Amino acid sequence: MSLTRKSLLAYLLAGLWLVAMVWAFWWYQARYLRPFDTSPTLFSGEHLQLPAAIAGPGSVRLVHFWDPACPCNVGNQQHLAEMLERYAGQVQFYAVQRSGSRGQLPAPLAALQPLSGLQGAEDLPASPAVAVWDSLGRLAYFGPYSEGAVCTSANSFVEPVLDALLAGRPVLAPQTLASGCFCAWRD
Repeated sequence: MSLTRKSLLAYLLAGLWLVAMVWAFWWYQARYLRPFDTSPTLFSGEHLQLPAAIAGPGSVRLVHFWDPACPCNVGNQQHLAEMLERYAGQVQFYAVQRSGSRGQLPAPLAALQPLSGLQGAEDLPASPAVAVWDSLGRLAYFGPYSEGAVCTSANSFVEPVLDALLAGRPVLAPQTLASGCFCAWRD
């Protein structure tokens, strides 16, 4: 059985197409699909201190730590937008962007006030992360929004903390160990 020029060209083109598809899949996976990190990350907020302008007694404060280049942010943006709506008027929301990064929060998160001068922010282990201060100005919670590959109100650590604080119950969880989709905060 002999191959004609047309058949040979068709096989060659099919082979090139297959190689291109394998390369494109490898590139996409390496760039966007990061394997789920099963090693736990320790979030410790012992060095976090609010700037003097918003420290001390007041309303409950939530600080969102994010890096625009981290693909894990996509997993919590809808969740954070829902919290902004649910706790509007009860909680003050702030955002700290990773130093040296460029980007803007999406429109649904525009209510987050940019925050600078938060002592200890440069030493975070990973993002996205969240810190919550109670009405007395004490750090009540520091860690991830949730554990696992996705972040929703169903598996959130944050809503129970906010609900407890708003009900006047104390919370003390400045350290959290969790596995999930996180990006290194420091180089």
